Amino acid sequence: MATFLLEVGTEELPASFVSSALQQWRSRIPASLAEGFLSLDTLEVYGTPRRLAVLITGLPERQPDREEEIKGPAAQAAFKDGKPTKAAEGFARSRSVSVADLTVRSTDKGEFVFVRQKIAGRSTADILSELVPSWIFGLEGKRFMRWGDGDLRFSRPIRWLVTLLDEIVLPISLANGSEQCVSDRISRGHRVLHPDPVQIPSAAEYLNCMKAACVEVDPARRQAEIETQARAAAASVGGYAAISPDLLDEVTNLVEWPSAVIGKFDRAFLELPTEVIVTEMESHQRYFPVLKAEGTTDLLPYFITISNGDPTKADIIAAGNQRVIRARLSDGKYFFDVDRKQPLESYLPRLETVTFQEDLGSVREKVDRIVSIASRLADQLQVSEANRTTIQRAALLCKADLVTQMVGEFPELQGVMGEKYALSSGETTDVATAIVEHYLPRGATDQLPKTLAGQVVGLADRLDTLVSIFSLGMIPSGSSDPFALRRAANAIVNITWSAELPINLDRLLHQVIADFVATHAKAESQADLQMQLQDFFLQRVRVLLQERGIDYDLIHAVLGENDREYAERALQDLLDVRDRAQFLQSIRDNHMLDSIYETINRSSRLAAQGSLDTVQLDPATIIETNLFQSQSEQAFYEALVELVPQTQAAQTDRDYQTLVEALSAIAPVVSQFFDGPQSVLVMDENPDIRRNRLNLLGLLRNHARVLADFGAIVKP
Repeated sequence: MATFLLEVGTEELPASFVSSALQQWRSRIPASLAEGFLSLDTLEVYGTPRRLAVLITGLPERQPDREEEIKGPAAQAAFKDGKPTKAAEGFARSRSVSVADLTVRSTDKGEFVFVRQKIAGRSTADILSELVPSWIFGLEGKRFMRWGDGDLRFSRPIRWLVTLLDEIVLPISLANGSEQCVSDRISRGHRVLHPDPVQIPSAAEYLNCMKAACVEVDPARRQAEIETQARAAAASVGGYAAISPDLLDEVTNLVEWPSAVIGKFDRAFLELPTEVIVTEMESHQRYFPVLKAEGTTDLLPYFITISNGDPTKADIIAAGNQRVIRARLSDGKYFFDVDRKQPLESYLPRLETVTFQEDLGSVREKVDRIVSIASRLADQLQVSEANRTTIQRAALLCKADLVTQMVGEFPELQGVMGEKYALSSGETTDVATAIVEHYLPRGATDQLPKTLAGQVVGLADRLDTLVSIFSLGMIPSGSSDPFALRRAANAIVNITWSAELPINLDRLLHQVIADFVATHAKAESQADLQMQLQDFFLQRVRVLLQERGIDYDLIHAVLGENDREYAERALQDLLDVRDRAQFLQSIRDNHMLDSIYETINRSSRLAAQGSLDTVQLDPATIIETNLFQSQSEQAFYEALVELVPQTQAAQTDRDYQTLVEALSAIAPVVSQFFDGPQSVLVMDENPDIRRNRLNLLGLLRNHARVLADFGAIVKP
């Protein structure tokens, strides 16, 4: 068994591409080898800023021999009057066999000619030589570039190539115009610590050779070493390293031989908001902050940078970074001091100079819409006058910090600085908190807003974005979503669920759309917008319910398939649709659904042949008892009468457990109606009797529809 090494040496790669490339190789290379009928024992991928590598063990010397059946032309084209035609002869010739080796076999599409051939396995070396270029240039990423005078495109220029099958160099050449990169056993070590070429005797010795050249090619080992060194560096000054997972991932792919260096900054800068200092360190300088202790947010005047240079020059490296952080924090202090010289409200007129979207006006106009939508939400929620005042003030000021100097320098601090400046301007704590919270969640793992004002302003902001962008016909398609509209809709649903907000989203959309269309000539019609946004939110609810572990068919059952009544009901009460989906999942898991499924489904299928609408519940106003011809009909009717109060309780109190228990109790009665000694033929020849029986079934269907559309549920 053989070991194969591929190393692609490059100029410095973007950190994000290193991670992406290795992930792509991890999935694609095994599939590529399998297609080439090559097995393997292990596959490891490695990467640094200057190289991507894969090490494969347990490769056979050659493919196994195999038999393949090859399909040829249709039999009637291959043979005429029992004799082979030119089509048969050409096919046989192309496969290097005689016409006598051809057989005719029937398929779903008729009779075709086949030939079974034994194919000798090719050598692994030959196959790898063909596959390697596709592995390299099959990688996907952003902003690929050309170099030299050729047409090759890659994340960064390729400078060397190592391809070793055990001790043998596989001859592979990457032609790039007048340049050629020819494979060899020569790699490169660390730029500073080992600038000499590195000769790799065999694929199996790769890791050791690179370590000797001060290159740790394994990202997992590099990351662990960075974390260990950073913790030790922080402990050396009596602190605790604040290691952001995202920053740790990035820094891991910025160095080949990590060396933690601790630096210091003036204690006076600790008067700045912690968020400013941390953002400066992490986002701009790729430093790890140092906390006073684990679990606190109090900073010490130190930072940790991960150097890719000479560890013996740590003092020089620290001094250089200290000069940089001093300048950056000085700028931050200046911005902070200048921004606070005027109240936050005074920045509102400047928002008129900031464009929200070319056809939608300024951010100041957006703020006015947020204030209006927040007011409609407050009406729905029937908030207290004090809460309404807080909501309106927070909605007015929520974007004011966008035109401050600090947020201009650090856009990621929008909202955070709004909170700081609101407090320094004399706004209440509730208003200040709502300003920062209305941006939550900023990412998939962020917490949701906790205060009512933060929740309402956040919902209003996102609803305005959705309605206004949709009004221009800019609906997300595929992976394209430049305004993050899916994330906005997800946030609206998640905030509503998390805070248990009794919002009628369907009515709110209608109001917001009407207000918007009335003032924007370019907007689409109100009816079209309403339909588009309804469908968009329903898609988001489906996705979010799936993420909560709800089975796909149960999601269809509560949202409806091509059923506008169910769709509108879902958006009128997002809390109810969540609760019904979760309840359905629970009764499926405990098998209570089994006890009612067959009865409800059978009744619903037959009821569809009648004319009863899906709203009626009271049998007394629908059923004509004088048309009964069997005791089973009377029993069915009486059971429906007893079911009415349980269903009404489910409608008003969401007591779906009681409803399901009542449906379970009625199941034997319905079974007697269908199959018992006094069963009836539903589709009776008499139209009045037939209608009456279909109405009995329709009423049962309607009671069940209060919980879900059972026709969408897959049989247990």
